[in-house]
Amino acid sequence: LYSSSAPRMVNSYKRTSSPRSPTNSGELFTPAHEENVRFIHDTWQCVLRDIRSPQSSERKDRGPQEYVEKNPNPNLNSFTPVDLSDLKKRNTQDSKKS
Repeated sequence: LYSSSAPRMVNSYKRTSSPRSPTNSGELFTPAHEENVRFIHDTWQCVLRDIRSPQSSERKDRGPQEYVEKNPNPNLNSFTPVDLSDLKKRNTQDSKKS
């Protein structure tokens, strides 16, 4: 039997379902897809709130922790995040022009 001593991320956030208006993008999403996206978004917002809260430094052993590279890769210094929604909009506009 394999056992790992590495700490595990435990998710104590509960799934909540709430109605959401459909998007106007023309894409159809199943209710399960909508629920999964909503769950991930809501849970991530809770994690961000917990990381930023003043009490988070007092309970480092129990709450979420932000990962910081011990030896950052110098090649990533010029990395800039990509806005996927903006990229999708531009690709959609480019395909309409052709």
